[in-house]
Amino acid sequence: MRVLLVGAGGVGTAVTRIAARRSFFDAMVVADYDPARAEAAVAAVDDDRFTAERVDAGDEPAVVDLLRRHRCDVLLNATDPRFVMPLFRAARAAGATYLDMAMSLSRPHPEQPYARCGVKLGDEQFARAEEWEKAGALALVGMGVEPGLSDVFARYAADELFDEIEEIGIRDGANLTVDGYDFAPSFSIWTTIEECLNPPVVYEADRGWFTTEPFSEPEVFDFPEGIGPVECVNVEHEEVLLVPRWVDAHRVTFKYGLGREFIDTLRTLHLLGLDSTAPVTVPSASGPVAVSPRDVVAACLPDPATLGELMHGKTCAGTWVRGTKDGAPREVYLYHVVDNQWSMKEYGSQAVVWQTAVNPVVALELLAGGAWSGSGVLGPEAFPARPFLDLLTAYGTPWGMREQ
Repeated sequence: MRVLLVGAGGVGTAVTRIAARRSFFDAMVVADYDPARAEAAVAAVDDDRFTAERVDAGDEPAVVDLLRRHRCDVLLNATDPRFVMPLFRAARAAGATYLDMAMSLSRPHPEQPYARCGVKLGDEQFARAEEWEKAGALALVGMGVEPGLSDVFARYAADELFDEIEEIGIRDGANLTVDGYDFAPSFSIWTTIEECLNPPVVYEADRGWFTTEPFSEPEVFDFPEGIGPVECVNVEHEEVLLVPRWVDAHRVTFKYGLGREFIDTLRTLHLLGLDSTAPVTVPSASGPVAVSPRDVVAACLPDPATLGELMHGKTCAGTWVRGTKDGAPREVYLYHVVDNQWSMKEYGSQAVVWQTAVNPVVALELLAGGAWSGSGVLGPEAFPARPFLDLLTAYGTPWGMREQ
């Protein structure tokens, strides 16, 4: 297997450090708009299977050329969701398998944004599913931790733990702190704003997909391994759009443990228009400059990839499932916890980006070995869960299950 990894930020760099310990691939080209980031990621692993290149993720012909020039048969997208579609199209044009960790962007319903769906996450990709299937090509979408591992947990629950599922709820929480910062997101603020301020999507079997107000339906969820109770709220996320396509459940939700201060900060950004991606013109020493307010916010905050030494605590991604087994009620929480101290010591990557990065590497290894295969545009729940969970454990990062 020859892989083109596009994006050498926190997640992309963690991908290289995890993959360098595995033997399933022959080459990995690490490409980024900033060549220094790609070169730093490659230099850190000291492995001649890795090569650094510069590429603009929005330049489809350049990405196609890079795939062909290095004879890559897989494109792994580790950029933010703005670049999903150009990279998705470039992979198809070059005849490469495609993997991402976040799907094509949504657009709210123009008249009823908090009741009806407009363009849903992943709609642009699924619109081209027939093209991929006819070509016998695979686009594995949403293969990070959430979405990704959380979807694998949903598949596992349906196959091995339940006869009927009433509700699947992704629940994400952490007790991470960052020394010296009152507000320092542990993941891309660009992506965080996108998913937290868009109308959350909920699925119910008798209604289909519908939306609610941001931060709706607050609940306190008790997370395992010492994290404890965290208030969680509805957030737009890919699992709600993916799980019902392959798993029968009466209801599917995603709730994120953000905390009141974080929610208030995001609401303030929205109130001031600083969440907007539409450029505004601002004065500068060299004349007027068009700049996106959200990009300004991102530039003012620390790079999450650099926070590892200042972070303390654990992060938990998991899937809560309620239903019946053998005629009796059952409720479980399937989860994966990463301690920042461990991920920094073992890989030099902070917990949130490492947890995101390990899952596409596991998926690549399953594809390389043939344990996973398919064609079309498929989510993680379209594949058998047990091989993934077994290999994740073999990577030294086991998952857990708690009976509720």
